[in-house]
Amino acid sequence: MKPTRSLLTSGLALLACVFVGALAYRWSLDAQLSGQQRAASQRLAFAAQSLESLLQRNEALPALLALNSRTNLALQRPDPQNLQAANAYLASAVALADVDTAYVMNTEGLTLAASNWNQPSSFVGQNYRFRPYFEAAMQGRIGRFFGVGVTTGKAGYFMASALPPEAPAPGVVAVKISLDAFEAALADGGDTVLLADREGVVFVSTERAWRYRTLAPLPAEVRTRLQGVQQYGNHPLTPLHAEASLPADGDTLRLQQAGHLRDFSVAARSVGPLGWQMLLLADQRPARQEALVAGLAGGLCAALVLGLALLRRLDRLGRAERAASAERLREAHGMLEVQIAQRTREITAANAALEDRVRDLQQAEQIVRGTRDTAVQAGKLAVLGQMAAGMSHELNQPLAALQTLSDNAIALHQRQRGDDVAENLRLISQLAGRMGRIVRQLKSFVRKEPPALSPCSVREALDHALLLLAPRCQAVDAQIAVADFDEALCVLADATRLEQVLVNLLRNGLDAVQHQAVREVRFAVQVQADGRVLLRVADTGRGMDPEVQTHLFEPFYTTKAGEGLGLGLAVSRIIVEGMGGTLAASNLPEGGAEFTVRLPRAAGVAAQGKAAHPATQDLP
Repeated sequence: MKPTRSLLTSGLALLACVFVGALAYRWSLDAQLSGQQRAASQRLAFAAQSLESLLQRNEALPALLALNSRTNLALQRPDPQNLQAANAYLASAVALADVDTAYVMNTEGLTLAASNWNQPSSFVGQNYRFRPYFEAAMQGRIGRFFGVGVTTGKAGYFMASALPPEAPAPGVVAVKISLDAFEAALADGGDTVLLADREGVVFVSTERAWRYRTLAPLPAEVRTRLQGVQQYGNHPLTPLHAEASLPADGDTLRLQQAGHLRDFSVAARSVGPLGWQMLLLADQRPARQEALVAGLAGGLCAALVLGLALLRRLDRLGRAERAASAERLREAHGMLEVQIAQRTREITAANAALEDRVRDLQQAEQIVRGTRDTAVQAGKLAVLGQMAAGMSHELNQPLAALQTLSDNAIALHQRQRGDDVAENLRLISQLAGRMGRIVRQLKSFVRKEPPALSPCSVREALDHALLLLAPRCQAVDAQIAVADFDEALCVLADATRLEQVLVNLLRNGLDAVQHQAVREVRFAVQVQADGRVLLRVADTGRGMDPEVQTHLFEPFYTTKAGEGLGLGLAVSRIIVEGMGGTLAASNLPEGGAEFTVRLPRAAGVAAQGKAAHPATQDLP
């Protein structure tokens, strides 16, 4: 019930804020548009007065020019001398009156003299009988007309008067006034102003794209009449908008401006003797933006008032709730003290139990560490046991040779063959040195020492492993092929344990190939860009079954029935991971298995090993 009521209250409050904001927006928009309309009407009145003044100032100019004797002589006797005098007079009159052009026409509408007689667009020789201003002047009225000049292509306001009846010859004097300066002054004022004729054709506009457009679609008969007098030349006179009626003062007009549809408040008034309509369009965007701000402010004020009311109510409820909470707090305080005392006793007991548990874990860790070292040593001894027969054979051969050579040396000495005795003694020394190296390597391999990571030469560790595995290679008639690598390459490892890993992996490879047609184990080294070194041991055996791969590194798991304890790979992984590396196994596409040891490369230098080795070393 309470959540539903709370949602209803929140919804009503939101609706109230929206309603107040909408009222504020509507009131502000009406006020802004009304003020905008008044200001636009005032500016429009000023612009209309300026135009009226411009037109009235030159209203009498054609009649004044018609009174001049040179104008009359040009009509009475149009010889070159009189026409030139009329041209000069009209040019000076145009310059003084600051109008565009003045010209004299006979009763047929043919221009005899003009102020622009010496220009390429001269009116002289042109016939303007079809123009309405000429017809009005011939009827004794003042001719007024705005249109695009058929000769110059420039728009202007034309005024014409007939010569007085007492003149020696009839004719018409016309003056053309350009509204370009007036239009430029309107544009400089910053307002959007249009001047349209009685049919709604815009011929003066501060927006150039709206010039010679219509405020409403033109009827066919009006369009025909305009084309007949060539009032607006070849302009298509397309509508600015689709409304059928001309806009009036106070209307809102939607027009395309700068690629956007915009709403304008229209201020309109009639101007000039031809029934022109001057419109000042005020963009409603500022008014709407201010109204929107007012609406938002009204909505926010309503929200603030409602928020203050809600805050006051919540404050009353809060004080009541705090009083009730204080009472409940006093009751809970007594219960809490009892629970704290009980909990303290439980925590103390738990802390003592935790300390005992930590001690047990520390002891277990020591046991695990010792078990791991024992497993490593057991792995060494297991490998040593598997190599015992081969090493016995390796030592028995030199011992038998030593006995034979020593007996021969005694016999040769008795015969006083000193050179042969020296040769036998040299051979005895070599055999004794070989047996010493084998025994030292066995002692180093089985020595139980704590691991110590230091720069370790890969070459030396491999050579020691190959020495230990030489009897096994002979026993299975296999070879270990060592690919060329950097002799000075070192890894961060324990030398003895790295040697044990290599012995385990190489021996496993020899066991895997002993029954194959091709019995070869390959050793290769790869240095990665991240500073890691890969030691790869691959064989030409049958590879590993999926079941074997699953249990490969488990202790006491072996595929060699009756051979080994199944500790070799498990111990090797423990050793490699203890040195900060990884040990992985995979099957090769061409057959056989590959084991990869990944260790960090050492920046230091290991103890000096052998001076040089061939690119590939094969052990039979």
